[in-house]
Amino acid sequence: MSGRRSQTQMAPPPPPPKPNKAQANGGGSGNGALPNGTANNNNNTNNGNGNYSSYNSSKSVATPTSTLTSMPTTTASTEGDERSQSQNSSGPRRSQTPPRTEQVVMTPRGKTANSTVILIERKLVDEINDRVHVAGGDHTGIIINKDTIAGQKSASKAAALSLEFRVFLVSANTGKHSQESRTLRFWFRDWLTNDEKQAHIAQDFFKELVSPQDFPRDYVGFIKKIMKLLQHGYAEIQSIEIELRILEETSAPPSRPPRDGYIIYCYGDCNRKFEEALLAQKKTVSLEESQFESPPLTQEKVLELIEQAYPNPVSPEDLAKDYGWSEQDVLLVIQSLQERGLIKSMEYNAYTRIHHEDKEIKVVKQMPTIASNKQPTIAIITAQYCEKLAVDAMLENKETFVRYTTVDSDPNLTNSLRKSKKKRRFGESNVYTLGNIGAHRIVSTKLPSVGSTREAMTATGNTTTRLLGTFQKVDYVFIVGVAGGVPHYTDYKKHVRLGDVVISYVDKQRALINRQEKPYVYVYKSGEDVKTYFPINDSLQQIAESLQANMELKRPWENYLHDAQQTLAQKTESDFGRPDAKTDKLFMNIGNNEVIEVAHPIAADEINGVTRLRLHLGPIGSGRDLVRSDDLRTQFARKFGLLATDVEMSSVLDSIIGNCRESFILVKGISDYKDGMSTRKWQNYASLSAAAVVKSVICGMDAPTNV
Repeated sequence: MSGRRSQTQMAPPPPPPKPNKAQANGGGSGNGALPNGTANNNNNTNNGNGNYSSYNSSKSVATPTSTLTSMPTTTASTEGDERSQSQNSSGPRRSQTPPRTEQVVMTPRGKTANSTVILIERKLVDEINDRVHVAGGDHTGIIINKDTIAGQKSASKAAALSLEFRVFLVSANTGKHSQESRTLRFWFRDWLTNDEKQAHIAQDFFKELVSPQDFPRDYVGFIKKIMKLLQHGYAEIQSIEIELRILEETSAPPSRPPRDGYIIYCYGDCNRKFEEALLAQKKTVSLEESQFESPPLTQEKVLELIEQAYPNPVSPEDLAKDYGWSEQDVLLVIQSLQERGLIKSMEYNAYTRIHHEDKEIKVVKQMPTIASNKQPTIAIITAQYCEKLAVDAMLENKETFVRYTTVDSDPNLTNSLRKSKKKRRFGESNVYTLGNIGAHRIVSTKLPSVGSTREAMTATGNTTTRLLGTFQKVDYVFIVGVAGGVPHYTDYKKHVRLGDVVISYVDKQRALINRQEKPYVYVYKSGEDVKTYFPINDSLQQIAESLQANMELKRPWENYLHDAQQTLAQKTESDFGRPDAKTDKLFMNIGNNEVIEVAHPIAADEINGVTRLRLHLGPIGSGRDLVRSDDLRTQFARKFGLLATDVEMSSVLDSIIGNCRESFILVKGISDYKDGMSTRKWQNYASLSAAAVVKSVICGMDAPTNV
């Protein structure tokens, strides 16, 4: 790719007629997140760790274990008004057919010892010079310039957006490995000015480019696939500039040992018929070996389980039984936690978490009568211990009450056996913290357990019903805590990342289509069974919308967050500071259970390398199957425009609606890209961020008049 450089820039071709309506686009948005994801074509391993091999190439090739890192460097600057129709399709993107007079032309832009720049663009036939190679057969319509044209296209006109990803290469000649950065810069047709559509098109193009079915392993294959994609579709794209840059050489590639996997076939009854066996193959669940093993017995794990159960005490016997541990070993770990002052013993050989304000907590058999002027009008429901601490840090004049209940150890025992064993255990307990935020009285509680099991859903529903029955003047309900973000890989404005806060809100585009149905929360059951929730009174959402609209001028939650961090740092051993940005790793699901690591879109919000907390308003989804399946979560999120996914909360929402509370809102801090529960690294900060935003919303409410 060398030759005489021309200093003249060819004039851009005239735009084709603007299409009346873009066709539906597919490919999915790739919103899954797996911590060990790699792009891989090999089918004989489960973690994408393929064999390293050489390919017949003059320079070097990408290995099957290529880990890609996308770093979008610029995004369009104005907010689009229309959502790309590509959100409602799942197949490969094939938009309008390009004008027949145009060809896909590849032109080398320059080359150094460590980098190469190539431009692929659409040009009219009469603009192509004589020093070209014209492809034929299946490649008709593709032309390669033999001469290098000096300078980059980006020097004359800024790209609409850019993506960078990284691959590991192995040289066919030396066998050495190197890491290479590959940057794609996109220019679009003049008639496509909608930033949102541009971002979706670029994201779909990138996903199809790195699809695991035909992932390009060498330079030739990589460039060829880009040209073929433009040849057969993506007519909205005018040109793409590719910059290939070697970063470093290594003697060996990064390695991850392969792990055994298992496939579970979900049959009906044991006397299954042949057709039932075939049907079961469509319901397979692929699990790694680690999912069949008991988690390691550590102080951190036991403390986590005790915190999850809070305010319910937990017995060593139950922990050992549930997780396959030795009861004696569990007792040793519990003893260590007691010595650290983190847990305390209770009756019936049970243990519970020591709250940092434990001396001020009142244990009661029944809630005391509360004066009318001190009755709370706002309830805040949390599910995790760190969420409860975060919310309580926002309250003033706090007082906490804990009510324990006891039940027989086994409800199936006969009366005589119950009396003979005389063994009892704790049942569903409740914790209520009363306090003030501004002029408002607040009650906060923590659910004893969450999840999609029947026991957990019953417990969360009962706790919510008991809360609203005990405090009958509550008019507003906040569900506050952590959730998994739904990222966008090319559009910064729509990108949700760790530490951000998502507030349940109707998707504006769907609301325009159907003004009668304005769901704020989607709960996935199975197949097409989706349940939706929305408040009759959306006054809380209106306040949240106002906060977001003024986010660049006023950010009251930042002061609340800072003050709470200082308070908690003095009173607890937990760290509620913002984790290092390097721990915010993002992975893109590209189908077939394959993922690639990508980086985050960048915008002016990043000041001195520190990302500021951002508010997002949009639908939130939940459901057991969404948590288990990355592909399903990706499809579901794209179909309904979700910004976050959460653990199963339908029983809580059913209780709120069943108790005739017309105003409720979900405020979720983003702690991972799954459901908020896959890692604890960001949970504390995300919880406190959500609590700070809740305080901002409450301070924007009118003072209560019904007390």
